[in-house]
Amino acid sequence: MSTPHDPPPLIALDAIPDGGFAEVEAMVEGDAESVILHREGDQVRAWFNVCPHAGRRLDWAPGQFLKSKEGLLVCAVHGASFELRSGECVAGPCRGESLRAVEVVVRDGDVVLDVVLRSP
Repeated sequence: MSTPHDPPPLIALDAIPDGGFAEVEAMVEGDAESVILHREGDQVRAWFNVCPHAGRRLDWAPGQFLKSKEGLLVCAVHGASFELRSGECVAGPCRGESLRAVEVVVRDGDVVLDVVLRSP
């Protein structure tokens, strides 16, 4: 059950194809950011939609991402390839660097930011 302090849902889990991607806008640390979500069953991983190579978005069109036959996320601009468990670049111009992770959880069928509430 959500409380007034819970972050709003980013997207319904079922709106992300299993093995696929979605792009959402989220307030992260006070800034509106484009975030990539990748679903594997009931698990979702998230990263800022920014390639560490040149600071450009990874999607080739809004919310449309390339996935290689090896199962890697591919930057549409320069072809950098990222492992989907860690976000590490395993091929291309930023090899060894990583996408910046965004902590998310699945709660009541929705993907939400994993915000740790601190008492004042």
